[in-house]
Amino acid sequence: MSVRPDPEDLGGGVWSVPVPIPGNPLAYTLVYALESPRGPVLVDAGWHHEDAWAALKDGLAVFGMDVADVHGVVVTHFHPDHSGLAGRVREASGAWIAMHRDDTAVVRRFHDTDRLADGGRAFHLDSLRQAGAAESDLAEWTGAGHMVDPPALPDRELADGDLVDLPGRALRTVWTPGHSPGHICLHLEDADRIFTGDHVLPRITPHISLYPFDEADVDPLGDFLKSLERVGGLNVGEVLPAHQYRFQGLTERAREIAEHHEERMVEIAGLLSAGEPATLWRIAAGMRWRGAWEDMEIGSRRMAAAEAAAHLRTLERRGVVRRAGGDPISYVLTG
Repeated sequence: MSVRPDPEDLGGGVWSVPVPIPGNPLAYTLVYALESPRGPVLVDAGWHHEDAWAALKDGLAVFGMDVADVHGVVVTHFHPDHSGLAGRVREASGAWIAMHRDDTAVVRRFHDTDRLADGGRAFHLDSLRQAGAAESDLAEWTGAGHMVDPPALPDRELADGDLVDLPGRALRTVWTPGHSPGHICLHLEDADRIFTGDHVLPRITPHISLYPFDEADVDPLGDFLKSLERVGGLNVGEVLPAHQYRFQGLTERAREIAEHHEERMVEIAGLLSAGEPATLWRIAAGMRWRGAWEDMEIGSRRMAAAEAAAHLRTLERRGVVRRAGGDPISYVLTG
């Protein structure tokens, strides 16, 4: 597990505050505070947890800032380690919360849907069956630990190219869908810096998934690869991601991540080379993961299958594989 660093003054009116993610190997989210005459604007907010809240407040205090003075929170994407504390910051300060409109739509669905009224158990079990999971996998699913409260609804919706309300600075929205439908990077144009959220990280790659596994008319990995190409073409110096550490060399890192996903698609095509249809679950089980498939708990297997599904969807769009039909979901090479 990563060791959480101390809050840091990055110069130029930018500070970083590592906010812990309890029980997660990522260890922390780097929340950035940007100076403005109306009070600091935060990029992301961290996980909704008392330890995280204390770390955020205490970290800002190191630099003479009070959470009650926060002017706004711009959330790179709706995932709970980024959006979780945004609502609490708003309650303490009256700050606005901004998010890309596509992720705002996701958050709105979380608030409106009754699909997960039973903790999501029926929905997730049905999805696992569609993927071809074994009965032993289904028996393992309880849903415990897999559900969190939805994030606060934002006050403001952002679109690609919008300037964030950061008086005296130029913080521009760069829409980078893939990790989430409305993921954004934020280009601080007056300081040669870019906040990349989870889109580009220095040593790991973000989770790109298709879930539900058969969701129609979306291609998250295809979107992600296009977003990588776009961001990699920006002429920017320092990269400030939401996890791990700051770095330079955005173009090179974006290229490395794209190459990783191309290699994963080659791996999947190889698993289908025998010519027989294979279920999504069987394909995911045959792929290389950080740990052995047999040792994964069911939640990790579900995430792995969702990642495999995203790669298979891109391969479908490229004409390399096709759905073999029937239930459970299965695939075969074209031709």
